[in-house]
Amino acid sequence: MLAGCSDKSSDGGGGGNTDLSIQPVVQLDTQGKAVAQTDAGAAADPAGDGKAKCAPQTIAMAGPLTGGNSALGINIINGVKLALDQHNKANPDCQVAVKQFDTEGKPQIASGVIPSIVSDPSIVALVGPTFSGETKATGQILSEAGLPTLTASATNPTLTENGWKTFFRGLGNDNSQGPAVANYLTGEKGFKKICVVQDNTDYGAGLAQAFITAAGAAADPSCAVSVKEGDKDFSAAVSKLSAAKPDAIFYAGYYAEAAPFVQQLRSGGVTSVFVSADGSNDPEFVRQAGSSSKDALLSCPCSPAPEKFATEYKALNGQAPGVYSVEGYDLTTILLKGIDSGKVTRAELLDYVRNYDGAGVARQYKWGPTGELANIQIWMYEVK
Repeated sequence: MLAGCSDKSSDGGGGGNTDLSIQPVVQLDTQGKAVAQTDAGAAADPAGDGKAKCAPQTIAMAGPLTGGNSALGINIINGVKLALDQHNKANPDCQVAVKQFDTEGKPQIASGVIPSIVSDPSIVALVGPTFSGETKATGQILSEAGLPTLTASATNPTLTENGWKTFFRGLGNDNSQGPAVANYLTGEKGFKKICVVQDNTDYGAGLAQAFITAAGAAADPSCAVSVKEGDKDFSAAVSKLSAAKPDAIFYAGYYAEAAPFVQQLRSGGVTSVFVSADGSNDPEFVRQAGSSSKDALLSCPCSPAPEKFATEYKALNGQAPGVYSVEGYDLTTILLKGIDSGKVTRAELLDYVRNYDGAGVARQYKWGPTGELANIQIWMYEVK
């Protein structure tokens, strides 16, 4: 039994109240073929055996906790908090805290925040950064500091090509997500003409390129559109897409722009299927876009929350889990298992994570030498 990525959502300007949520549809392999979901019952438990002993320990989380895309960072920190809560209640002799650092998801802010994390000797590991751009800007600093860096969400493929020694990606990258979605749309859905719209972020550029390459002739270059992070007026794009009449529009970017964009598409009479990826896959997309979000297809290398997890998460945090909540929980659980086993320095935890092989709520976690997962699946979701 799976819970979707959102509860019932109220419209924040999408053309009347709506009763919509993001619901999981199918898990795909990188070729866009359906595969069986992971058994959450086999997942590692952050509580362990309750016998852990350690001096008080601290991990950090860095990502957008305020700003236009803050819901994505909040989803992660709430997953971190759930794992810590379950661990600390079960292990009174080994208490682990989290220090939160707000980057607003912006590389220039993260570049000022990350040095304060690596210079804090009490911090033994980092869950984050959240976005690809801020990770790209700070990964070398984190690597040189020897700080285990586990991202629940940064999916730009090039992040693992920099020679960083401490970086681990807790989900698939856009070289897996883009092709899986493209193959699903052209295969299962039978779409012949897709217009690709990308924003100007590292995430949007990488995702769009991976999608276009896999979609082949179905990705029509004559109706490709570029937008900018922060844009709110998409009238030129709407006119171009209206004239093109594609089967689908694939948007590579974040929900802060995806929500007004799909609103303007629908009000402009464009009825093509709206498709986006993990940057838009959040209850805030539905809340902000309202009824215009109906029937949107949203992919994610993240996994939906099982019912038990969703219940526990909401009881602690007062809101339903969203995209990356499960990954934030799983990655924190891995760090806690390391701490419980006596790995309480950065170097010891780094070695522990590098050699880890175990089941989480979302998936099996085992990393290759560059920090990419050994086994990757993609989920498709639908707003309904």
